Amino acid sequence: MVRRESPARHGTRRKAQKRVRGSAASPPAGPVSGSAPPTVGPTRKEPTVSDRTVSDLSAQPTFSGPSGPALDAALFPPDLPRPSDWERRYPPRHLPPGAEVTRFAPSPTGKLHIGGLYTAAVSRALAHQSDGVHLLRVEDTDQARLVEGAAQSFVHLLEAFGLGPDEGGAELGDGGTEPAGGGTEPAGAGTELAAGDSVADGEATDPADGRWGPYLQSRRRTVYLSYIADLVRRGLAYPCFCGKDALARHAEEQRASRSPLGYYGKWAPCRVLDPGTAAARAGAGEPYVIRFRCPDEFPGRIRFQDRIRGSMVMQDNGNDVVLLKSSELVRPLPTYHLSHVVDDHLMRVTLVVRGEEWLPSTPLHLQLHRALGFEPPQYAHLAPLMKAEGSSRRKLSKRKDPEASVGYYLSAGYPPAAVQHYLRGLANARLMDGPTALVLAAQVRIEEMRPTGPLLDLPKLQSISREFIAGLATGELLGQLTRWAAEYDEELHAALREDPELARRAVAVAQDRGGGPARKDLARWSDFREKYGFFFPRFLGPAPAPGDERFGPLPADLTRRVAADFAHHYRHEDDPAAWLAQLRDLALRHGFAPDTPTWRRTPAAYAGPPRHVANVVRVCLTGSSRSPDLFTVAHALGEAEVRRRLVLGE
Repeated sequence: MVRRESPARHGTRRKAQKRVRGSAASPPAGPVSGSAPPTVGPTRKEPTVSDRTVSDLSAQPTFSGPSGPALDAALFPPDLPRPSDWERRYPPRHLPPGAEVTRFAPSPTGKLHIGGLYTAAVSRALAHQSDGVHLLRVEDTDQARLVEGAAQSFVHLLEAFGLGPDEGGAELGDGGTEPAGGGTEPAGAGTELAAGDSVADGEATDPADGRWGPYLQSRRRTVYLSYIADLVRRGLAYPCFCGKDALARHAEEQRASRSPLGYYGKWAPCRVLDPGTAAARAGAGEPYVIRFRCPDEFPGRIRFQDRIRGSMVMQDNGNDVVLLKSSELVRPLPTYHLSHVVDDHLMRVTLVVRGEEWLPSTPLHLQLHRALGFEPPQYAHLAPLMKAEGSSRRKLSKRKDPEASVGYYLSAGYPPAAVQHYLRGLANARLMDGPTALVLAAQVRIEEMRPTGPLLDLPKLQSISREFIAGLATGELLGQLTRWAAEYDEELHAALREDPELARRAVAVAQDRGGGPARKDLARWSDFREKYGFFFPRFLGPAPAPGDERFGPLPADLTRRVAADFAHHYRHEDDPAAWLAQLRDLALRHGFAPDTPTWRRTPAAYAGPPRHVANVVRVCLTGSSRSPDLFTVAHALGEAEVRRRLVLGE
């Protein structure tokens, strides 16, 4: 539900896009069930200058009149498809009642942020649990900031965490971010169609992705030009010839007068430019951009429903924003504002889940939906992930916080299922605890999401991860560990592959304590080398000298005698009690107390408590004074390896 309220006609305009009020409210009711599957997704009306009503919008503005054929010919190619062509090319989807079509739409300008993965997880869950569709669309219209390989990285990371899209993954995973036909147009020919610009039936769409692609925006340029041309023809957009110097001068004047920055009023001279004059200037090769004609000189307030934040009242947009970038570019692309509105409509997106940084732009996006004759999707703006810093909280920072990057979680070796579990818990607190399998099968409820940013708590993620790893069967744990090591720890991977049976026994030790409860000391795969690498000779290091500090307070000569004696009398017993009895006998032979209470009563009578003897064996076998129980370790190593490790260095 979207309503536009009467504008407040003050002498000076209020700052555009300012939030006035927000209060919790129930989300809008979903579609009414029917006997046959309905078409899902917004539909387009063919608007006229006087017909721009969407939903229950009222008090529509009076737009400028049509532009005329001369301007149309100067700005756009004669063979440009009409919006109706694209409406036929991308028909409404046939999905069950109540099914949501959602999208994750990152920009390939850097590494994927954990907040992006959070958005994708929520968006995907809402689609799948409603029997809907979730798609990946890469919004690469900002070519100046494009990072090579970023789009492919998005697909890889989403797939790695089990969050792959239903559509978009095949095209984006194989193709680069080089636009179709890029570089084939001469400079200044920004309105001509380049080879590959046209998206005819079946063209530039991977069959595995369905019929609503391409999913890389730079490959949809012709689609956007069609709708921009339609706005210009109806007087809802216009060419602007103001150069950088003029715009800088306008901004300086606005700051001096404490006016909102933007292109409007007396600072928008091209808004009232005669179409014939504009056509002549464009035809003469004068550079231009194309701007949206804001419907109100004095914007009022707009009320709309946010699925997370409830009823929102915000200042409406009052700025003539750029829709198509400069004609000086080899291949001018639209801005995000226009491209995503067109794509959400044609891809029949019903619910847009995105970060709250886009909330101030929502009034503009609703204006564009209205001007284009689209029924807008529902919006759900997620609060940003936060990090504790002392007694306060701040937004997670790409520059300061390594955990802000999704790659951090892969390289550290957090199991993808545990990360998914944790992200769902950030969305709905009731999903934070419980077995991972049950959490991943449960529904994410958008009404339980809060408008305040959840705190990213790595210790909690580690706790979830420990529980998940501890619950894995030996074969599955070894498989996941090996796959992770193949990409992130080549030396560990080689050790696991070199002796598969030893690797299996080592993993089994990581899971239990002599038949007792499962061990939970692995929170991520990168912990394995530190805690269980001692099983593999390449990680153990040289034999310790008898004076090594890890042996504790024992004299070096006593340490050597204890180790040699245990090796001489060692029996590879299968019974835990019989095996441990060897340690008690060893302690008695060298003057140690039979047990700790006895030693505490008369410490002067003994060489020390029996744990000192056990520690000698522990350090020899594992290289550490802390390890799993010795019986389990010894049987995983085998008798020959136990005897070899009991020989101390010099």
